[in-house]
Amino acid sequence: MPQMRTLGASGLETPPLIFGGNVFGWTADKKTSFALLDRFVAAGGTMIDTADTYSAWAPGNKGGESERIIGEWLARRGRRDDVLIATKVGFAGGLGAENIAKAIDGSLRRLGTDYVDLYYAHRDAPDVPIEETMEAFDALVRAGKVRALGASQYEPERLERALDISAENGWTGYSVLQTWYNLVDRPKYEDGLRAMVESRGLGMAAFFSLANGYLTGKYRSTADLGQSVRSDRVEEYIAGNGPRVLAALDQLAAEVGATPAQVALAWTGAQPGVTAALASARTPEQLEELLGCLELELSREQIAALDRASASTGETTT
Repeated sequence: MPQMRTLGASGLETPPLIFGGNVFGWTADKKTSFALLDRFVAAGGTMIDTADTYSAWAPGNKGGESERIIGEWLARRGRRDDVLIATKVGFAGGLGAENIAKAIDGSLRRLGTDYVDLYYAHRDAPDVPIEETMEAFDALVRAGKVRALGASQYEPERLERALDISAENGWTGYSVLQTWYNLVDRPKYEDGLRAMVESRGLGMAAFFSLANGYLTGKYRSTADLGQSVRSDRVEEYIAGNGPRVLAALDQLAAEVGATPAQVALAWTGAQPGVTAALASARTPEQLEELLGCLELELSREQIAALDRASASTGETTT
């Protein structure tokens, strides 16, 4: 079984891979989603990450589809105690107290459970007083609807303020951060957030760990950009230092008998402060590849080689 890691002071543990549920009800139908979830748990995975807005962007959807599929899967398997469910609020509707109270009940209803293990502020809402947001989150913990709290897409100063306000008032604060982080997009975490994660003892779940699929190696040139619904987002990597990173991943993958995606995820999971990488899969074959990272441990020299390949002028490197 994969090695477990503690998510900060949340009391929750996960292997170094968290399964992203953004594809459920979008590029993975219910039957496929069930199969993916079954396999993830069978391989030792524990945490499934979703949000109340997944997948509102898909034609015909309105949000909540992912949570609903996860809830139906939980009901079918008849067990809840061996999986951790993380969901989010605030991407739509904001982080006001009224919306938080309403949104958690909707998420619980769709998930078919009476609590979620980790509840994230999906993104910061500067128009709402931090005190209002954190008091509303604390009320959910006290009511037993939420076990732990997380912050997603926060700037360092705002995250620090939220942590301080919670501590000053005796409220449950954020114990987990979720932010962008991968080999071709490092500064968002490394320039400020990493220091806070380490100094404040937060868990860190890195999303976009495969850079929208770029680090799998399937986008080698602009001619490959029509392969996926997300391929338009990776053009900037092709124009930047992405090809240099892919070359390093190819070389390392050949050395260790892995794939570029597995090496990229293992690099992320080995970075300071990072608890786990978050990645999604829309097919069983893709999931099998992701699961391979659970058994892959890179040496210091291999990590340093990837650091050198991914460094660019002005970036902070390890």
